[in-house]
Formats: sequence, structure tokens, C-alpha cells
Amino acid sequence: MSEKPYFRHRMSVAPMLDWTDRHCRYFYRLMSANTVLYTEMVTTGAIIFGKGDYLGYNEEEHPLVLQLGGSDPEAMAQCAKRASELGYDEININVGCPSDRVQNGRFGACLMAEPALVAECVTRMKEAVDIPVTVKSRIGIDDQDSYEFLQEFISIVSASGCEHFIIHARKAWLSGLSPKQNRDIPPLDYGRVYQIKKEFPELAISINGGIKTYDETLEHLNHIDGVMIGREFYANPYLLAEADNLVYQTDKPLITRGEIIEKMAGYIDKHIAGGNKAKASHVTRHMLGMCNGLAGAKQFRRYLSENAGSPEATGDVLKRAFEFVTE
Repeated sequence: MSEKPYFRHRMSVAPMLDWTDRHCRYFYRLMSANTVLYTEMVTTGAIIFGKGDYLGYNEEEHPLVLQLGGSDPEAMAQCAKRASELGYDEININVGCPSDRVQNGRFGACLMAEPALVAECVTRMKEAVDIPVTVKSRIGIDDQDSYEFLQEFISIVSASGCEHFIIHARKAWLSGLSPKQNRDIPPLDYGRVYQIKKEFPELAISINGGIKTYDETLEHLNHIDGVMIGREFYANPYLLAEADNLVYQTDKPLITRGEIIEKMAGYIDKHIAGGNKAKASHVTRHMLGMCNGLAGAKQFRRYLSENAGSPEATGDVLKRAFEFVTE
């Protein structure tokens, strides 16, 4: 629905903390050339003061979005500039995570109550970079859950130059529910996201939350511009293999699970050769669900769980696990 030529988010994989690391994203890119991938949320503090390689990625991962957690406009702009210089395609501001740790850092979903601050972050980041700056939010927080609350948030932040909002169609309870409960308990309200698109037709609006099938995805795309799926892709990653044909209308042949195994086995060997206590399990932990529904899937999962963590395990551990499977 979006007329913006750069918009490619008809399908994206949600940023998932501890899950969508560079190994996971490399695996996903093998299955879909077009689906937009997001990093795990990285905080401004980690980027500016941390000693780890928080912004590292594989070149094959593009199109790739950095999800940034923070609320200080200067720090956000500094991190945006660094990410842009490293070749990220977009930067997304986390205004949706409800965890206590995030709230204590004054970012995530609690920022929905401070739209002027989010707008200032967008302004400063856009001054620092030429790539798109986007926002991922909820539909509300705590008792601030009216349509008017969301409407005002979108209005104020979009005025600063944000042209794409990813909206998780649940509100977040900032106290009383765990992050896991906040992904399930507050009821979904897709209609509210559709209404935002009607009211702000010039904006690109993506929807997130509880979406599991391509039938649901294509129905949502009748109303909004993009669909973001997280846990379903992680639990059943081979679903991604159909995204290019079903969502982006390509006609490429589906990559087989066997082809994925061969490529990922080579990737594991390359990862281990890089040293730094690298293990096969750093990669295979993201692949446990790829054979779900096939004969031998349980043995595949068990073999990887029992053997990939060994310091001696190489890419061959993946090939041996796959021998249990009838594709």
C-alpha cells in the first residue's frame, strides 16, 4: 500500500532479544532474500561504552535494521551515525519493550508517555544520518490506552520526520506483567492499527503481534503496509522460505532444508575458525525448529541439543542431525 519507493517492509522478522543475533539472521537470509531483518535491541550505552562487538553483522544480512534502545537524543544521534557508517540500512527506535530493565534505562515502552522526547531523538538522528529512522511501539501503556493516546503519539513523532511506524497491536503493562506475559495477555487490537493507517495515509504502517500464517499476513496487507512476525518464525523458521514468493510475489524455487543444512554447516565451520571460544551451538540453537512437522524432527532436535555444545563439534554435527530427518 505504501507508495514510498524505498519501502520494503511488507515482511519483516521482529527484533528478539537473545534470539535474532548475527547467526540467526544469516540463517534467515538463506531462506528469504527480501524479508527485512532486525538486530536484537542494542542500547546506546553498550555501543558507546561497551567492549563487545555489538554492531557486527554478516554482509549477507542486508536489508538489515539496527534496533536501538535509548532516550538521550545526543547518544541516539551518535549511535545512529556509527551504525550508518557501518552500513546498516535503517535504524529503529525501541518504544515497545516493557521490561523493568528497559524502563530503568528510560527507554522502551515507557517512552510512549514522552512523545516529544521520542520526536527529539528522531530529529537528531535524522540530522546525523541519511538512512531511514523508524519507531516500533505498542498501541498504549497501562491506563493510557485510548485511541487518542496512540493518535497523539503518532502525530507528534511523525512531525519530526519519522515515516514508518511498526505497531505491536497490544498495549503494554509497565508493572504487574513480565515481558513474556506482555506478549500474550493484553488483548490484540488490529483494528486500532488499521485506523491509524487510515488517519495517516502518508505514513508507512506495519503491524506486529500474534501473527502466525501467510493467510493472516496477506489479509493484514489489505489494510496496512507491512507485517512483522517474531516468535512464529523462530519456532518454525522454514516458514520463511515461502516469504519471497507469497509476500513479495517472486517466483524463485524454494531452497530445500538439505540445501540450508549444507550452507549452514559451512557457516558453522567458518564461525569456529574465527576462534574466540566459538561453538557450533551458537548457530544451531536457532535451527532446532527447522524440521518441525517432518519425520525425525524430534531426533534432529535431540541430536543437536546433546552434541552441538561440545568444543569438538563442527558443521558436521548439523549434517549428522539431519540424517534422522525424512524431508
